[in-house]
Parts: sequence; structure tokens; C-alpha cells
Amino acid sequence: MTQLDTTLWQTIDTLVEQIPFTKAKVESVLMTQLAEKDASRRAIPNTAFEFYVGGPIGLLDGIVIGNVDLRIRREPGHPGFLVLNQFSGACISLATVRAHYGNLKMTDYPRGRSAYETAAFSAILPWGKLSFGFLERNLGCLEGISFAPHLMEAGGTTK
Repeated sequence: MTQLDTTLWQTIDTLVEQIPFTKAKVESVLMTQLAEKDASRRAIPNTAFEFYVGGPIGLLDGIVIGNVDLRIRREPGHPGFLVLNQFSGACISLATVRAHYGNLKMTDYPRGRSAYETAAFSAILPWGKLSFGFLERNLGCLEGISFAPHLMEAGGTTK
């Protein structure tokens, strides 16, 4: 397991500075190697995206990121989509997330089909959407974070 000397909140801020995401940028911030792997679980290989996975990664505040999932569309201007999930170790509550990102909106909720469904709370930021997921089976502790940056136009500006 890779051990970083940053907190979850510092890691988020540093990753945001790397948008648009690339494999090299994410590896540099998380100090780990990402392996190319289609994590979409589809029977037919997905040729639209490059998939990279890695983990686990320990953070200074006792959180362990069990899985890193980076997806980059194979077309110009795609900024990448990054998920850090399967959190363990220290428990981060929704109140703690709200202390860092006060203007959260509920963007997804469990529908009763599985204990692994998530309640998601998202912050809409200038660069895109930052979402915090809480599993239905453990709504008290943060399970993962996703970074969904806006698409990029030619010249590097967001759409």
C-alpha cells in the first residue's frame, strides 16, 4: 500500500489542480502506478475509454482509498473522470464533508435494490462536479469521491 503524507482534503485539492486528468498526473499525485484495465464489467470491451485502476493508498488522516478508477475518453477534449472509492480506516461523516463543501446537493439516492447503492451529495464547482458517496449499508461514513470535470474546448478552456 502506498502511504501519502497528505490528508483527504489536501489530496482532493491537489487532484483538482491536475484537471484535465491524465494517467501520469494522477499517478504523480497519488504516488502509485495505475494499471490499464477495463473496469466497466461489460461483456464487450469498451473501446471509447481508456481505463486505469490502482490502490490501495493510505492518507495522513487515517483514510485508506481502496480503489482508484480513472477513465479517459479516447477523443480530444475529454478531461477524464476519476473515482476514489472503497474507503476504509477513519470514518468521514456527511457533516465533515459539508464543513469543507457547504453547498452540497443530493444527486443520487439508494432505491432499495442493493445495500451497495449510494447516496451521493455533489458540489458544483467552476471546474465541474465533485460528488461524495455514502453506501446504503453504512450511510454514516464516506465510501468514495468522484471528480467529473467539464469537457475541454480546443485551447484548454472548459465548455
